[in-house]
Order: sequence, then C-alpha cells, then structure tokens
Amino acid sequence: MRQSLQFDELVRRNCARDDLSTYDPYDIWKTNWGFRIKHFYNCHPHLGLLPAAALTVFDTFLNNGARIFYTPQEYPIVRALAAQCLLNLCRNCPQDEYFTYAMRHLDWLKAHACTGNHGLGWGLRFRYAVAKDLIYDDNTPFSTMTPYVLEAFVQYSDLTGDRRYEQEIHGIYRFFAEDIQVMEDTKDTMATSYVPRKDRIVINASSYAMWCFTLLLKFLGKEERAETERRVVKLYRFVQRQQRSDGSWLYAPTPSSFIDCFHSCIVLKNLYKTQRVVHLEGCETVISRGYEYVKNAFLDTKTGLYRRFSVANKPGLVTFDLYDNAEMLNLSTLLGDVEEAKRLQPIIKNTFCIDDDIYSQIVLGGLRRNKNTLRWAVMPYLYALTTINRVGSIQ
Repeated sequence: MRQSLQFDELVRRNCARDDLSTYDPYDIWKTNWGFRIKHFYNCHPHLGLLPAAALTVFDTFLNNGARIFYTPQEYPIVRALAAQCLLNLCRNCPQDEYFTYAMRHLDWLKAHACTGNHGLGWGLRFRYAVAKDLIYDDNTPFSTMTPYVLEAFVQYSDLTGDRRYEQEIHGIYRFFAEDIQVMEDTKDTMATSYVPRKDRIVINASSYAMWCFTLLLKFLGKEERAETERRVVKLYRFVQRQQRSDGSWLYAPTPSSFIDCFHSCIVLKNLYKTQRVVHLEGCETVISRGYEYVKNAFLDTKTGLYRRFSVANKPGLVTFDLYDNAEMLNLSTLLGDVEEAKRLQPIIKNTFCIDDDIYSQIVLGGLRRNKNTLRWAVMPYLYALTTINRVGSIQ
C-alpha cells in the first residue's frame, strides 16, 4: 500500500490544477431520468418513493465506481474553495504556484457568474428539483454558494493588496442588496430568500446573507455601510429567534423540516465570523448553545464521527458523510476547541481516506462511496485542514 500524500501535496494535487471538473453525489439526479423521478417524488411522495429508491440503490451499489451515464463538471464552490485553500497555505508559506492557481480559479469564477441579475452570483450549474412547485435552473445563483466566491475574492485582496477583483466584490454586494429578496421583515428581524426571487426561507441562507453583508462592509461608503450593518443585525435577530430551546435550528421553519449536522455547523460558523466584526447582542450564548447541541446530538460515540441527522424527514442509505465531519472540524477549529479538532481529524482521515483517495460517504454496510467528489465534500475537508494549518491550532 502506498504511503498517503503529505498534507501540502494533498492540497496541491486537488487544488493547484486548471481542470477542477468532478463527479458528484448528485450525478444520478442530474440525468434526465433522475431529474424527472426526483420531481415526480416531490409532487407525489408515496408514488415516487419506489422509483426514487431504485435509482438511489443503483447509484450507490451498482454504478458508484463506473459512473456510467454521468459526466464530470465544474462547480463554482469547488473553484472558490480551491482558491481559499491555496491562499490559506500562502499565509504560512507563500509560493508563486499557489498564487498563480488561486488567481486562475478566481478568473474562472469571474468569467462564469450567472447572468440576468443586477449583481453577481453563482449557483450549482445544474437543474435542481427542490420541491413540488420549486425548480432552480442551471443559471440560478444561490445565496448559499455565492458567499464562498466572495470570501475567495476578499481573501485574495486582503492577502495581496491587489484590488483587481474589487469590481466583482461590489457586484456581489448588488446581488445581496438588490437580487436576493426580503421574505420576512419586522421592526427587529429580517429573513432573505435562497435565490433572486421570493422562493423560501432557509435558516442557513439568512445566516449566509448576514455574513456576506458583514464581509462587504469595508468595501462600502458611509451611508451604504450604515444600512448594511442594520441589515446584519436584523438578519442575526432572525437567526437568533429561530434557535430552538435545545440550541438547534431546523433547516427551514416548516413542519416537515429536518436538522442536519453540516447546515447546523454553517449557521454557527457564520454567526462566529460575523460577531467578530459587528456587535451582536447575546451572540456568544447563541453560539455556545448551538455548539453544545451539535456535539451532543450528532456525535456517534462508537465511531467518534458526526452523524447526518438528529431529526430526519426521509429515509436514506448514508450513515456518515464527510461534509458533516469536515464542517465540524472547521467549526471546532474556528471556536478554539483544540481538543475536539485534535480528536476528530485522525478519525476523519482513517475513515474517509485510502491512500491518495478521499471518499465522501459511508453507506449501509460500512461501504465507502463517492470517491474524490470535490464539491461534496473533498474541498470542504481540504479547506478545514488548511484552516487548521492557518490558525495553528493543531500541531
């Protein structure tokens, strides 16, 4: 068995290259049959359960290695996270190669924004059947994907002093200020849409808007900055009031919603990063309660990994997902929980990594599935590792 790649070589191999097209766990649902069956299931859950289950079993157990009928593609979030990984490495060990590829990824993002909006946004780049009456096309920008692009542009600007992407940064401001819709607005709170239309309220989407407005503050004039900070506080109040008594958040404030690990971590991550810039009354308590919930509700004591759901709304074959554990590794690092980060990191590596390959899911029977799928969730994992490297919380 070959010795696994060292950390810096692992990042270089996955991030420092021109082609980041990748297979994806969602590949089956991007096919014409997969899309139709998923949409049918959304419209008729009982009738659609059997064909949806059949496709899931086919994809998981029969076609996961061969990936017949699937085509790898580029994803904006992969480019954005690859750039951030390389820039994280540059903080401790600047290398021309890392800067060169980070810029190539940022230039790719600049050239591949969604069209038809006031501002600049990025999405999945494939049709996504969300619910019975809700389908996003491949040109739909998301309030949950665009933040990763913004962070990459800002990180490059902060690290290099180079202002070449400032126009794109202002374009993202217009996306959140003009394209993303206000779904709920009271004197104290505000919730925003998922995409540039009045579609749905999702807790992590409002937390992303909160963080993006915060990140944009230093690029705005005095009047815009005051109004934007007001929005940040109102968005925070919405997220704060949606927190349940046990410290958790539903994915969406609807009766049939769920509570999963990586979205919970994302809400907490956005709260933590925002409160470092803008005063948010009571935020430390919100974060503390939420973090304790994640550690207690999702941790599987037998394996030491974090589970997918604490409240599920449909059956599934996945027992452990790299995305959940990568986001938890990142969150524990950000919050300074060194002991937890040290405990979790080797367990993730031993579970999801074999030689030079990284798998994204463990399914029933303990089988590893979805090898080297960058969007979900190799890049979030590499980003967590480079964050550890950047802050130096694990030696």
